Amino acid sequence: MQDTRTFVEEYFAAATDPDHERYFALFGDDAVVHDDGRTHRGLAAVRRWRGEVPSVRYDLREVTGPAAACGAVAEISGDFPGSPVTLRFAFERDAQGKITTLDIEP
Repeated sequence: MQDTRTFVEEYFAAATDPDHERYFALFGDDAVVHDDGRTHRGLAAVRRWRGEVPSVRYDLREVTGPAAACGAVAEISGDFPGSPVTLRFAFERDAQGKITTLDIEP
């Protein structure tokens, strides 16, 4: 499993990559994402959720925790109301390093 910092940097790089499959490859088939008061269960739901996310830039501010359950703080800016905003990302990963749970909150 990648170390915490490497994984988090890869997550944010993949989130802005035009190759969307790079991003989805980070998630397990049964992944759950909690974002903006909504829950998205399973990879198909994660794909739909990500399709609704506007194009943004991430400025990684902090990485914490062990590789299997790490956190990050990033400033997100783009063409959306309230930009920029600082959000906290909490990741849980399985033994293969795939995201099983992602919580995103202010």
